[in-house]
Amino acid sequence: MATVTTQASAAVFRPFASKSRFLIGSSGKLTREVSIKPVASSSSSSFKIEAKKGEWLPGLASPGYLDGSLPGDNGFDPLALAEDPENLKWFVQAELVNSRWAMLGVVGMLLPEVFTKIGIINVPKWYDAGKAEYFASSSTLFVIEFILFHYVEIRRWQDIKNPGSVNQDPIFKQYSLPPNEVGYPGGIFNPLNFAPTAEAKEKELANGRLAMLAFLGFVVQYNVTGQGPFDNLLQHLSDPWHNTIIQTLRGY
Repeated sequence: MATVTTQASAAVFRPFASKSRFLIGSSGKLTREVSIKPVASSSSSSFKIEAKKGEWLPGLASPGYLDGSLPGDNGFDPLALAEDPENLKWFVQAELVNSRWAMLGVVGMLLPEVFTKIGIINVPKWYDAGKAEYFASSSTLFVIEFILFHYVEIRRWQDIKNPGSVNQDPIFKQYSLPPNEVGYPGGIFNPLNFAPTAEAKEKELANGRLAMLAFLGFVVQYNVTGQGPFDNLLQHLSDPWHNTIIQTLRGY
């Protein structure tokens, strides 16, 4: 729920009603409500506008299977991918996990570039990381990573199908996870003991979606300019009027 607090002189603006509704669409259906709550003030009239959670695009009704109860649900599903309840359960967890990987990936791409540039460390940039020499060949690392991720993903799929069925570690029997909801395991995966409140889930998804877009932007940016985001930023700041996306696209 978004909240906007505005102050205005009583002589200039005065709220006429405690509640008002916006007409959305040609049919004139009332689908969104805005509550205006007067607040007492000594010097000016204050009021608070609380916009209820609604459609992602004004005038476009949300699908019936998206009722706003899920974190981050704004009715956006133009391809009807979540119409099947079983698919929706999977997509919810898939988005959550991909959001978390994207946030880690963006940090892993940006911070080493920044720290190397300012001289704190000296590591390859993210687009050259695959060229570095490691303890094993690239094909060996790929096989190891595939096996490990396959194991983790199978257990995650089992947890979605039967919540709590994989909380016990199959190898180290002394370790187990608390019986929390799917996607929020807790225990060693939550060392700071953050509570999975509705507000926290909304914020995590919002930042995760932004990180997925940022990751895509970094990749496209490198393919266009041949540089990372921090180098591009420094180049822009050195001459803001000439080093812009317009000049970049003209020379591409």
